[in-house]
Amino acid sequence: MLVSEFDYFLPADLIAQAPATERDRSRMLVLDRAGKKWQDSSFAEFPTFINERDLIVINNTQVFPARLIGHRRRKGTESEFRFVEILLIQPLNDKKDEWEVLGKPARGLREGAELVFGNGRLRGVVTAVLEEGRRQLRFEFDGDFDQIVDEIGNTPLPPYIKRKLRERDRLDEPRYQTIYAKERGAIAAPTAGLHFTSRILDELRSRRIGIAEITHHVGYATFQPVRVERVEDHHLASEHYQISEDAARSINFTKKAGNRVVAIGTTTVRALESTMESNSVIRPGRGKTELFIYPGYQFRAIDALLTNFHLPQSSLLMMVAAFAGRELVREAYRHAVNSNYRFYSYGDCMLIL
Repeated sequence: MLVSEFDYFLPADLIAQAPATERDRSRMLVLDRAGKKWQDSSFAEFPTFINERDLIVINNTQVFPARLIGHRRRKGTESEFRFVEILLIQPLNDKKDEWEVLGKPARGLREGAELVFGNGRLRGVVTAVLEEGRRQLRFEFDGDFDQIVDEIGNTPLPPYIKRKLRERDRLDEPRYQTIYAKERGAIAAPTAGLHFTSRILDELRSRRIGIAEITHHVGYATFQPVRVERVEDHHLASEHYQISEDAARSINFTKKAGNRVVAIGTTTVRALESTMESNSVIRPGRGKTELFIYPGYQFRAIDALLTNFHLPQSSLLMMVAAFAGRELVREAYRHAVNSNYRFYSYGDCMLIL
């Protein structure tokens, strides 16, 4: 299967640069897999498409300000030169003084390069050059690492959302975060969840629709480029997840009763499908997953999916095609483009039933 089969044309002006004025007023394209058809709707109508006793599974990961802007330091001196920017991907130990990062300009991040952030509050040195442009950094700092990052870091927006390089007003902080975020650790938002409001959650509960929370920290795998020609040759980086006993119990009860498990976002799908055992039971616990879902995959944990519109040739689009069928997804995306839906993180959404 070729990666090029998951390409599509998207005019640049359909890439959403800002969120909708109100979270739950985004547009929603509803796909019917069985009938191979779709209808235009609004996320405000989302609860009407969910049945009583179905279960909504949300990802409560919290985005932290993982984008750090600083300078490279001239070796052996205190003088700083050359701007650098890094994205914290994942800590490599509990002390959080060793991290895997993405950085630019890459040519300035050779092994041994010394970096300074926040006027010296964080000092780092590149200890290893990894694959796909990643680096390993060792940090020195005084105090609590998370607190320092919260004070000097920036919201880690995707590169297709354009902001001034040294923006410090943090306009995106409240909106590039779900309203139910609570477990720190994501370097990108689980964007399907951005549409939810307290009103929507209350309406779901009033309709006797269950809501379960899991944690899947959105990491490098979610936006990792697919650089191979054949889909089967792509390998995802690992991401961390945790499923509580309460969440597993709710999911297993719903499945056993014959009701639907509705996953909110692709990260929720990966966590649930990674923990589904051969006896069709979700097991609680924490772990890492490298599960790559593409057409041909047999879903066992989920019955419906809410997701945003994804980049061409991305692993996320391949997952959606695996769930709804390549042809139906291709036609639905063509309709979304022709109907001026807003795409990507701050864009509109798609409910696949």
